[in-house]
Amino acid sequence: MKTMVQNSSIHGRGLFSSTEIKEGEHIGTFEGIPAKRNNKYILWLEEEKGLIPYRIINEMKYANHSTSPNAELDGLNMFATKRIFIGEEITFHYGSDWS
Repeated sequence: MKTMVQNSSIHGRGLFSSTEIKEGEHIGTFEGIPAKRNNKYILWLEEEKGLIPYRIINEMKYANHSTSPNAELDGLNMFATKRIFIGEEITFHYGSDWS
């Protein structure tokens, strides 16, 4: 396991590295089920049908937003955009609606 959940200085709980993660390395996969409405731990993905909401059910849901992220999504998969050190919080940019 490359990640762990701990208290975050960004917001509530966060996703942290439990091992060093190299740039480009796969961090984890968001596991979810299609959601019927927007709520906590919803990840909106652009698919052929448009934006589809997924309720995330694994620990990846604790990845917080940052305007200077160290990870990015490709579908439901998260990859490091730079080297992430042990104990560093893993963040990604939620999208243009977030500052």
